Amino acid sequence: MTRLIAAKQLPFFLTAPSPCPYLPGQMERKVFTKLDLAEGPGLNDTLTHAGFRRSQSILYRPACERCSACKSARIPVAEFKPSKSQRRSLKRNQGLAREACAPEATPEQYGLLSRYLDERHGDGDMAGMDFFDYAGMVEEGAQRTELVEYRNADGMLVGTALIDELVDGFSMVYSFFEPDLADMGLGSFMILDHVMRAKNAGLSYVYLGYWVQGSPKMDYKARYRPLEVLEPSGWRRLDREQDTAAATALASLT
Repeated sequence: MTRLIAAKQLPFFLTAPSPCPYLPGQMERKVFTKLDLAEGPGLNDTLTHAGFRRSQSILYRPACERCSACKSARIPVAEFKPSKSQRRSLKRNQGLAREACAPEATPEQYGLLSRYLDERHGDGDMAGMDFFDYAGMVEEGAQRTELVEYRNADGMLVGTALIDELVDGFSMVYSFFEPDLADMGLGSFMILDHVMRAKNAGLSYVYLGYWVQGSPKMDYKARYRPLEVLEPSGWRRLDREQDTAAATALASLT
């Protein structure tokens, strides 16, 4: 059940239009508010359930004028069944040791993040982050937040996930892994591992951020089934085939 926050006026702000990082030719806008640390956990719960995401001490959601492709997505863990490729990812990484840590940045984590960004997102908004930028990402606005580290048998840090614990699940804020080990499927494994963590903790969902139909960067989230996406009418099960057909029909009319 969503926790209610104290009834008061929250100031919301709207960004100026800028090029969409997911869909070519589209412009994006976001509505956002700042976390009040005095009531942060409850506010984070409530606004995440309403489609917002946390980035440091800011909660935001898309507010685009001509597009509604970005939809909050979550996995209902009690019903989730891994696919054949996801079972292979679990098997390949079953020897990794997991440790949940306080949200405090370390040079070791930053070194891993830098290698990950250089290899996979060299032209993205996060490219060129210094250690103080990373510390801000991890430590500012933390709300029942933890850094989950994954190490191999030699003690090498191979993956890290920044996680918020909500009243009903885990919200995966950001994750990164050793790019030289891409064939291990570490990105998928960290999601699958948190599905198991949520189930063991009696939590209902793993929140994955935004699924964006047609975006190679975000479309991978539809591989986790069942998946629920947030519409104006509420959460619904994603029917990928039906949604793809609808998107194709809409594109043919524009």
